[in-house]
Amino acid sequence: MLDAVIPTLEGLQEPIAARLAQVQAELKGMVEADFGAVNEVSDYLLSARGKLLRPTLVLLCNTVGGRSAPEAVRLAAVVELMHVATLVHDDAVDHSPERRGMPTVNSRWSHQVAVIMGDYLYSRALVEITKLGNVEAVHLLADASNRMSIGEMHQLAAHDALGASEEDYTLLCDRKTASLISAACELGAMYGEPSYRRSLARYGRDLGMTFQITDDLLDYDQTADVTGKPSGLDLREHKVTLPLIAALPRLDSAGRAAVEDVFADPLPSKEKIAGVVELVREAGGLEYARQRARDYAGAAKGRLAELPDDPAVRILNQAVDFVVGRSK
Repeated sequence: MLDAVIPTLEGLQEPIAARLAQVQAELKGMVEADFGAVNEVSDYLLSARGKLLRPTLVLLCNTVGGRSAPEAVRLAAVVELMHVATLVHDDAVDHSPERRGMPTVNSRWSHQVAVIMGDYLYSRALVEITKLGNVEAVHLLADASNRMSIGEMHQLAAHDALGASEEDYTLLCDRKTASLISAACELGAMYGEPSYRRSLARYGRDLGMTFQITDDLLDYDQTADVTGKPSGLDLREHKVTLPLIAALPRLDSAGRAAVEDVFADPLPSKEKIAGVVELVREAGGLEYARQRARDYAGAAKGRLAELPDDPAVRILNQAVDFVVGRSK
């Protein structure tokens, strides 16, 4: 059962605050280039100050069982660098104007700059992880990157968005989001207590699924001033997520027509989007998605039950509550 009080990310990060500060310093050093234009964009991206959830998971998983390794700081920075690269590319593909309340790279500069910067960040991540001399770690991160790319192409190539099934959605979430979060947890364990790798990798996968479903719910539940991106963005970009997938079979012909109208309109109005959001809510799509998020959250906690009870495991358990209960 989820805790009554939702933990804050800052609270989860407090025991590893000093190492997270080292991660941020590593990040700045990793992206520095001998070309001013690259540094300008890199500085802008790092100034956005993301949640650092993935580096937090690397560091926590690295300390499960009481062991920790100095390499975990570099690993955490590499994982965050990879994450930022995916965001830059995703924003360019989706033509997104804002992220975290700030203009995206493609919006502030150009799509060409966004593509090049995403490539630069990806390559820097690979260069930095190879310095550890661990081929297995390189393979794990490269495989996650490959899975994310396939997931993005799968989404882009979908010709019948409204025909997507929950199975299609699950596969997409597994590739686009859960793969990197799972890799973050496994990388941390790889340099900590290796016998916990399997359980922590599976924990990361279930946590990643929880994260993505919750994120998709926020697009229906929260406003732009809370999430830092326009509300109803998924519908505006004609993306089908779990709330809509669950609601579609329950809609009458008029409701289905309203949804199809939004997806046929290149620039659907706020009123049209608000109408579909209300239809999805009334049809139980939001509650169904919330329950699926709770299911994955329970599965993630089940993975932790396979591990010894120690401070890091308890914080990872609280991280599940944070992810499923977050509002932005």
